[in-house]
Amino acid sequence: MAAPTGTYDAPFGRMLTAMVTPFTSDGAVDYETARRLATYLVDEQRNDGLVVSGTTGESPTTTDEEKERLLRAVVEAVGDRATVVAGAGTNDTHHSVELARAAERAGAHGLLLVTPYYSKPPQEGIYRHFCTVADATALPAMLYDIPGRSGVPIQRETLTRLAGHERIVAVKDAKADLFEGSQVIASTGLAYYSGDDTLNLPWLSVGAVGCVSVIGHVAGAEIAAMIETYRSGDVAGALAVHRRLLPVVSGIMMQAGGAIMAKAALSLVGQPAGPTRPPLVEATDEQLARLREDLITGGVKLSDEVVT
Repeated sequence: MAAPTGTYDAPFGRMLTAMVTPFTSDGAVDYETARRLATYLVDEQRNDGLVVSGTTGESPTTTDEEKERLLRAVVEAVGDRATVVAGAGTNDTHHSVELARAAERAGAHGLLLVTPYYSKPPQEGIYRHFCTVADATALPAMLYDIPGRSGVPIQRETLTRLAGHERIVAVKDAKADLFEGSQVIASTGLAYYSGDDTLNLPWLSVGAVGCVSVIGHVAGAEIAAMIETYRSGDVAGALAVHRRLLPVVSGIMMQAGGAIMAKAALSLVGQPAGPTRPPLVEATDEQLARLREDLITGGVKLSDEVVT
């Protein structure tokens, strides 16, 4: 299935949110709320793409069956007008292949493949892992370079080799090395996406084509406007949006982690997403108070009634 918002230079769209996975009060995946949330993110928050079952979607604690059902629900809700990217990366190559094939069956437009984590494979192992998973389907793949979670980076030489694979087309970068990323952008055809909300504008300035955001749950429209403004040549205008969103980034990303605070932020804007699954916990009263203040300062309109 062709990505409805992809372009030659931005194959997955430009403004994507790594969507949380809604749960019911008893911990089951809430597929109907997932449909409503996906619709809200696309229609109201101007996301032209969604990542389903990434880390922010609590993928370590959802089953393969839940992942496939969730993906089908999101594709049914918004797949005709937004690119739906399925998180299919694990630290087991065989398991990642199975998830990738299930995502293709479920109608995903692309795959997000994280560096194999915990086992710390050498660069050759990383290269073979990504190529094997990319070979398993006809879907385009975005590599997720996040050494703070995986334990190992995808080195520049490895990225250059991987760029030769016809279905490896993009990188979600959470490594925060703009110089190395600039070198990869300049020497390959890989499309770079900021995977770190603290660096969305800096990444655009060195050639990134868009963002995969967490704060996009409540500030997606603002980030989309920043991307458009920057691409139109109005750097000062984009900088103004970047500065306006600083409290939002701080409130969501600098406290208890993306999934916890993104769900808390959604509750404050009247979009229920339910609790997190263990080992994650709920935001504390102190964290919620700071989050509320930061969202208001950042211009996010809160709901009159908090929904959980």
